[in-house]
Amino acid sequence: MPSTFEEFLKTKSIDPRRVIATSSKLEKLRREDRSIKLAQRKARKSEDKKKDDKLKKPRSGRPVTQRAIDAAMTGKPLSGPTKQRILRAVNQILTQKKQEPVTLPALFPGEKKAA
Repeated sequence: MPSTFEEFLKTKSIDPRRVIATSSKLEKLRREDRSIKLAQRKARKSEDKKKDDKLKKPRSGRPVTQRAIDAAMTGKPLSGPTKQRILRAVNQILTQKKQEPVTLPALFPGEKKAA
């Protein structure tokens, strides 16, 4: 029995390898992310918490792996951040196809939080 995620990919004709490639492109650390992390480190060392609040969050630097896609296809449990990475990658692909983005419960039923 295929999982909801696998059925969704088949109905939208999305290749799982494309999800992995898109995720690595989205999650890759860029120059601005590295500067944000540096500023956070400096703020921690100087104990100046005011700067820390104003900075935006950097990318994770951890793309979706083949192992995570396989687990999602078989319906095995995934961590929250992994589900969010998969969701971001799928929504990016859907946006490129000029289709509506989806929410987390559409891909992984049983989730209460909508993205």
